[in-house]
Amino acid sequence: MKERFNVEFLEEAESFINNLEEKTREKVYYNIKKSQFINDRELFKKLNENIWEFRTQFNSKAYRLFSFWDSTIEQKTLVVATHGILKKIQKTPKKEIEKAEEIRKHYFINKNK
Repeated sequence: MKERFNVEFLEEAESFINNLEEKTREKVYYNIKKSQFINDRELFKKLNENIWEFRTQFNSKAYRLFSFWDSTIEQKTLVVATHGILKKIQKTPKKEIEKAEEIRKHYFINKNK
């Protein structure tokens, strides 16, 4: 089975994951790794034109790690994780999607400098 994409964690995403309890962190990493090999909307879901989320359900809690694609790299497709939340409501908060959009915008501006 071939890996579909690489994942890069921006500072805020890395900090979110590192502050999780060990078992939760392991489950989040496991689901991210699994989503790199299989197409499963329960693990990696498109939220809008640009923003996706890695999804982990663990101990009756919903963890979300927002991300976007950077397909400008020739050798490998890259997914950039922006930040994460512990989801408290059914619907993904719009302000979190907007935050991911803003981070994405700055990422590409700084990348092209």
